[in-house]
Amino acid sequence: MNDSVSPQDSTALVTGANKGIGRHIAQQLADLGVTVYVGSRDGGRGQRVVDEIGGKARLLVLDVTDSRSTAAAVEEVSALDILVNNAGIFVNADSVAEVALDDVRRTFETNLFGVLAVTNAFLPLLRASARPRIVNISSGTGSLTLSSGPDAPHGTAGGVAYRSSKAALNMVTVLYARELTPAGFKVNALAPGIRATDLNDRAGELGGDPAEAAAAAVRLALLPDDGPTGEFHSWDGTLTPW
Repeated sequence: MNDSVSPQDSTALVTGANKGIGRHIAQQLADLGVTVYVGSRDGGRGQRVVDEIGGKARLLVLDVTDSRSTAAAVEEVSALDILVNNAGIFVNADSVAEVALDDVRRTFETNLFGVLAVTNAFLPLLRASARPRIVNISSGTGSLTLSSGPDAPHGTAGGVAYRSSKAALNMVTVLYARELTPAGFKVNALAPGIRATDLNDRAGELGGDPAEAAAAAVRLALLPDDGPTGEFHSWDGTLTPW
């Protein structure tokens, strides 16, 4: 079996890393010796996280919905091995029959278009890496399998903007993996489970430890050369159905 990626020789970018799961991903990668760019739309909040993590943490001001911000961020990074597309929003839990299109557009701007924009902008740096890894933080609620059928665990009609954006992100993950695997990339999606973050009220009330989900993202970020690609992983290491 090939060795896993050497953390001490790796550089990572985690988007939306100033809080929640992203904050823990950045911390855990840095604890392993990875040089971590803490992607944050708010420079002040991002710098506080960098100061707390210390070591190899670096601030990268990045608004994934702003093309100028993304272009400026690329100029600040000289090498990149790992990209964790963690930035995401949940606007509301409206059902498909009642949702406002502006809320859908706003959600997709961050959860899907932002991933495409950032990933494509950093692809030249990732292609120069010996072991490029991309981890997209998705959601089990975006699984078509888990959302259909009479006994579906996510069988409600609510949260259409968020859930459809994550379903679309899953397809993007599959297509990136298909295109980039010949170049040595490992591209996977992660269903982190409901976590105690400020994503929405339900998450804050019922969610588990975000560090637990972060550990799963770190595992995918440091996959060995013979590790999987184009898969949808749950936080507990099992596969989530598309």
